[in-house]
Amino acid sequence: MLWENQHGGGDGVPVTRADVAKRAGVSPALVSYVLNSGPRPVSAETRRRVLQAIEELGYRPNRIARALRENRTHSIAMLMPDYVNPHFAELAQAVENEAFANDYILLIGTANNDIARERSYLRSFVDRQVDGLLLISAASSPDVALITEARIPVVLLDRAPQDSGFSTVTIDNQRASREAVEHLLWHGRRAPAYIGGPSELDAVAERDAGWRQALESAGVTSVPPLVHTNFSREAGYEAMRTLLLSPDPIDSVFVASDAQAIGAIRACVELGRRVPDDIALVAFDGTQAGAFTEPRLTSVEQGIENIARVAVLELLQRVKNNGSPARHQVLKPHLRIGGTCGC
Repeated sequence: MLWENQHGGGDGVPVTRADVAKRAGVSPALVSYVLNSGPRPVSAETRRRVLQAIEELGYRPNRIARALRENRTHSIAMLMPDYVNPHFAELAQAVENEAFANDYILLIGTANNDIARERSYLRSFVDRQVDGLLLISAASSPDVALITEARIPVVLLDRAPQDSGFSTVTIDNQRASREAVEHLLWHGRRAPAYIGGPSELDAVAERDAGWRQALESAGVTSVPPLVHTNFSREAGYEAMRTLLLSPDPIDSVFVASDAQAIGAIRACVELGRRVPDDIALVAFDGTQAGAFTEPRLTSVEQGIENIARVAVLELLQRVKNNGSPARHQVLKPHLRIGGTCGC
């Protein structure tokens, strides 16, 4: 027999939902509505009395019994390429906060940009019967057959082709990149070079397109240098060294991630180029790490908390109704002005 709750009374007798209802002067059904945030509304005063009774009695709902009743584990998973990129690390923290606020536990896996490891994590999430999955795949076309066969809802983030059949939450990469490059051109820079991410990713292709669009709109006829590389500090460092040591001089660069930009700034310092006097720089992500470069990084801020909130709510909606049509939500970031652009 499953108890409804954990031990809460001082005499070792388990505190029940009926005990809470009696202490608060309400029905057990109203206690359930407060604990489950529905399905019926509860007045603020009734909610206050129920929560006070829960605290006074030490009531703890039995999650196992609840999971068996609802056929849910009240856990969701998030799988992402790595923790090294500060954008992913900060997004994972924001998703965890949002999951916690919705009474869900978050399981996190990192693929280390390894497709085989990604598949292993997907199998593990299926075995643990998570209610849903937020996925930033290491692959351009993620293979989530294991998840879909288990009828687990999926929401794709960041690297999210809209023809996948899954709900997606992305940002307007092309528009944001165009505005970032236009900002460099507004500062009088001739033709910003570009350090991009892995070329096979859709999000990178969109940022590439925004860079080219800004140059074309400004009447730049000669195509500035472009380097595609990994989203890492080391890759940004090497890419910037390549640009600075090439025979064609540059006066500015658009960088596809904050992680790469941090490495690029170090390369500028080592090669005696002042930022922004000699090399103006605008990046993409808007992470907290960018606030601690010198000068402070000008970057497209994706709005991590908003992405997390929209993504978790979309996933939980699909947990409740897994047959609903896929939705594609494109959020608008904004340019966070620092000092690397010349402002």
